[in-house]
Amino acid sequence: MDMRKGLLLLLLIACDSAGASAASSVGSFLVTNNDVALPDPAFSYRGSTVSFYSIGPTGVPGDKIVVLTGGDGVGGGFFASSRVAIVPEGKQVCVFASNAGTNDIAGISAATHTLTGNFLGSSTDSGSANGIGLVANASYLYASFSSAGTIATFNIQSGCTLGFVGDLFTVGLNAGVAGGMAIHGPTMVVTYGDGSIESFNIEGGVPVSNGDAQKSTGSADDHLPNAVEITADGHYAIFGDSSTIATLEVSDISSGKLTPTVAYDVGKGWNSGSVQLSPDNTLIFVTNSSGGAVTAVRFDRTTGKISRGCTSEPLEGFYSAWLYAGGAALQLPTAAGGLLYVPEFGSSGFSSIGIVQFAFSETACTLTEAANSPIIDNSVASALLSIAIYP
Repeated sequence: MDMRKGLLLLLLIACDSAGASAASSVGSFLVTNNDVALPDPAFSYRGSTVSFYSIGPTGVPGDKIVVLTGGDGVGGGFFASSRVAIVPEGKQVCVFASNAGTNDIAGISAATHTLTGNFLGSSTDSGSANGIGLVANASYLYASFSSAGTIATFNIQSGCTLGFVGDLFTVGLNAGVAGGMAIHGPTMVVTYGDGSIESFNIEGGVPVSNGDAQKSTGSADDHLPNAVEITADGHYAIFGDSSTIATLEVSDISSGKLTPTVAYDVGKGWNSGSVQLSPDNTLIFVTNSSGGAVTAVRFDRTTGKISRGCTSEPLEGFYSAWLYAGGAALQLPTAAGGLLYVPEFGSSGFSSIGIVQFAFSETACTLTEAANSPIIDNSVASALLSIAIYP
């Protein structure tokens, strides 16, 4: 199985008006997509799940509620594919989680922790090879099916339900399939894991290619874009590469299309499996998925240039209790410091969540694992690569 991940992302989607009304009924929470695969033999298998954790004032995950997703997982897949998305919808907050074993998307109400349904794309949509990635805005959810090579479009309906709109078949220049996805306004940017990237126009719902498919600059050195994030102003797309040297690439997309990327060596971490921007877009946090660490770098949101920051030590239990780090989620009280939550893909039947404290100043950068880390998710034999946080 291809265990590339580029965060996986993890994913937080919000619009100001919907988020304000939803926040009145739902408190802060962290949700994990426990990608539980059907065992052989099945024993007492109940299906794949998500876990909701409350988040207190100190940021430490608290009470946990486990919800069945109504489908089966595949126990892993592409690092870059985020398997869970949070979408405020009217007065509700919706969580959508992918079930790659049964090729459906589960809808869950965050207020009631109840399943609202399991939603299918076309009869040929399949994610059994390496999972189903999700990204969403206020109107549409997009699902990349790793076996079919399709991106399915769903409209988000009342009651945290989905309606299938249509499929787009798309592959990279070297026949890779969609992994990392990011959207901003009318633009979607996609990575294919084969060195190529592409952007699409989503004004009409179903993505339409902008005709800018290209190989990244880093791909010439076998640095292959997997994760992707877009700056808040829509000016830059930032890619996290699969490589033995932690590498980020930046493309100016202010024209609405990709331009040739600029590659940056950002430190000693192995693989840049996910990228996440700080709220003010001055910092980039990178999950080093194959090295079990986290890297933080400085980003100039005016010029698009990256400068080095710091890399944590491998988090506790790496390569003994767990094998891969998934896409981090952020809790950032200020731009200068806060917490990172890192999904840790278990090797002994259970996964965990690492908690990393970071601090930035003009002259210093530190990433330190918290004393109460990790949080063991021992309710199910989960394959944890994706988490999201609200609000």
